[in-house]
Amino acid sequence: MGRTVAKVRVSNPRDESLGEELELLVDTGSTYTWIKRERLERLGIRSMGKRLFKTIDSRLIEREVGEAVIECLNRRATTVVVFAERGDNEVLGLHALEGLGLEVDPVTGKLKETEAILAL
Repeated sequence: MGRTVAKVRVSNPRDESLGEELELLVDTGSTYTWIKRERLERLGIRSMGKRLFKTIDSRLIEREVGEAVIECLNRRATTVVVFAERGDNEVLGLHALEGLGLEVDPVTGKLKETEAILAL
């Protein structure tokens, strides 16, 4: 399968007029959405603390996390964002996809709406 890219709007949950349009690579292997620190700071998004992350080559790295509003395909959700540093990719992660009710269609490689799962 090829790469899936999503057009999104990222904004500050306290002031959604502070927002920016961008394209993010969809990474269903990433729990959270990673956006460059400079961009998040420009939008006034603040860190809520730090988390440890394990890289694909099993290294542990520490990054700050915050909250942002993500809009994609006429859907919006508040989600956790990671303050990406130099060398980190900007990606749309699984937590945001699930919050938006979206998934990658394995046939077309494009985002599509999905139903939420209810476990009784």
